[in-house]
Amino acid sequence: MATSTTTHTVLRAEGFSCPSCVAKIEKQVGRLKGVENVKVRFASARIEVDHDAERVSVDDLVAAIAKAGYKATPSAF
Repeated sequence: MATSTTTHTVLRAEGFSCPSCVAKIEKQVGRLKGVENVKVRFASARIEVDHDAERVSVDDLVAAIAKAGYKATPSAF
């Protein structure tokens, strides 16, 4: 692979109330093909994902988080 299409996406999450929710989200999003790294920040309710934008869209990320039982929306920061 000569060029990298890795994108860093930040999402705002709603609905998680305990640190165990972090692992659940990281596991669900991490299963997606094209996701390289997932970091859920419990204190700030942010989900940071490094992914191949050609293989996994932001909508795919939001859908995976919804499948884990939480709501997420794209964030500007």
